[in-house]
Amino acid sequence: MRIAVMGTGYVGLVTGATLAASGHDVACLDILPERVAALNAGECPIFEPGLPELLAAGLASGKLRGSGEMADEISAADLTFICVGTPSRDNGSMDMAQVESAAAAIGDVLAGGEREHVVVVKSTVLPRMTEELVLPRVLERSGRDRASVGFAMNPEFLREGSAVADALAPDRIVIGAADRLALAKMRELYAGAKCPVLECDPRTAEMVKYASNAFLAAKVSYANEVANLCEAWGIDFATVAEGMGLDDRISPRFLRAGAGYGGSCFPKDVKALRAAAAAENLPAAMLDATLAVNESQPLLLVAWAHDALGSLEGKRVAILGLAFKPETDDVREARATVVAHALLEAGASVVGCDPQAAKNFSALCDIEIAPSAEAALAGADCAILMTEWPEYAALPPAAFAERMARPLLLDGRRAFDAAAMRNAGVEYRAIGLGGNE
Repeated sequence: MRIAVMGTGYVGLVTGATLAASGHDVACLDILPERVAALNAGECPIFEPGLPELLAAGLASGKLRGSGEMADEISAADLTFICVGTPSRDNGSMDMAQVESAAAAIGDVLAGGEREHVVVVKSTVLPRMTEELVLPRVLERSGRDRASVGFAMNPEFLREGSAVADALAPDRIVIGAADRLALAKMRELYAGAKCPVLECDPRTAEMVKYASNAFLAAKVSYANEVANLCEAWGIDFATVAEGMGLDDRISPRFLRAGAGYGGSCFPKDVKALRAAAAAENLPAAMLDATLAVNESQPLLLVAWAHDALGSLEGKRVAILGLAFKPETDDVREARATVVAHALLEAGASVVGCDPQAAKNFSALCDIEIAPSAEAALAGADCAILMTEWPEYAALPPAAFAERMARPLLLDGRRAFDAAAMRNAGVEYRAIGLGGNE
């Protein structure tokens, strides 16, 4: 099939590259010539394992290309995927300006034509947006009727750090088709799928995406709240989580205690769902609690640093890991940002390091950036692990005991062996450890 993908951000690039790898002819569209040129030169603008190689393979095969010729590419395509951003406003609600603009652009291109075309919303949008915003805007601008233009919502379930694997071998495909044309084309697109395929209407597909992310975020916050109780009562939450996870109704996934979740999906989606509920006076107590726990959780580490050091004024604190999770350079809603700002407000001197995200983090928070963990630890009064990059989790106790002015390690991700650290003379504390070794 011939496919146009609007947007060359995270979702657009992964979607385009994996569709091309499946044998489809894909044009990734962008209005900025420099982005198109960079894509066609094989340059990957984000750090995502496997994506540069997938882009290179698509370009080499001729199945993938970047293009700024929106009219030509959309008019010749069978499907146009909308993969543009849906950022949060200050009040948590979703900004649909890019989606609305994309819908209008598609409508303008389709005006006067008769060839069948299906518009697929891949961007994360709230329930009813495909039917009540995208569909009418495309039809209004195109002057076409529903017979020759189909609409579908096809949410993405990509995890940063493993997005390529998730896209090539998904655990599910959700097709929210608004009409028979869209359903037929989407069935053709995913004919070789080896995973469960759920067919539904667009608003249900939209809600599947939000409900999934909100549930996982709630599970993280619940685990952290229970871990905090365990900490107070001298119980190791890791063992509690193991016992809980043996129940297959619960499962062990997302039951790790830590400093909270971040990234481009969980925070934004929970906030948007809560804001949408509030706009219609619908209760959302679980969403409120999920967000509240996640906002307070990273501040525990700052409080612990204050308790141990007496005052943070003038103290040097090293933050190991700035990305919201390993294997990405994404710092959106990273809990390290919350910790860094709180430390700076308390008068601490903050130095951070990260294998991939240091540059992006510097745009959000003005701290010293060290070239390595060892350099960050040198002379530090406290170290806080915020991202469990493998190279940080593998640091030996001696790296802390011998380099730091005071070997105080606060583990925000439960990545280190408590007994090994304490035996080496490191003051070690981790969320949910409960004082146990």
